[in-house]
Amino acid sequence: MLLRIERWIDRFTNIIGAIATVAMFLMLVNVFYDAIMRYFFKTGSIAMQEMEWHLFSVVFMFGIAFALKEDGHVRVDILYDRLSPRTRSVINIAGTFLLLFPLSFLVIEGSFWFVHEAWHVGEISGDPGGLSYRWLIKAVIPISFGFLIISAVGFMIRNLNIYRGIEAPKVRSIEDEVL
Repeated sequence: MLLRIERWIDRFTNIIGAIATVAMFLMLVNVFYDAIMRYFFKTGSIAMQEMEWHLFSVVFMFGIAFALKEDGHVRVDILYDRLSPRTRSVINIAGTFLLLFPLSFLVIEGSFWFVHEAWHVGEISGDPGGLSYRWLIKAVIPISFGFLIISAVGFMIRNLNIYRGIEAPKVRSIEDEVL
């Protein structure tokens, strides 16, 4: 049962990663277009420049959930790699319960008013020619942390399965870390 739930969450998180990938490609095209227009044709668009930041926000915020699924998040603990897989799984589960879940719920709860206020007042860009509907990009904050919670549940299930010996831990090599 847990393996099926983990696989469903992994597929869901892969979709979130695909959305981040598409947003990254769109951001690349947007930046390319903006640079060509600015440097070769001496014109530009405030809306296109703002769109770069909006797409970057989507890439970064949705990419967090995918990075957790792929175990690609930053680790500071120099002892972690020397520990047994069971001990690492206990650390991951405890860190998810004690740090990741409370922080995610706090950000979601704290950002609802932020999005609601932008929607309620009809917030738009402060720059002439900028983008409208500022609440849409602000809504990425609670949505992405909701995705992070879903991904964290899958991360915890994976670590529980590793602890129980049902699933083998991912093998990481230095080449993967460098590249």
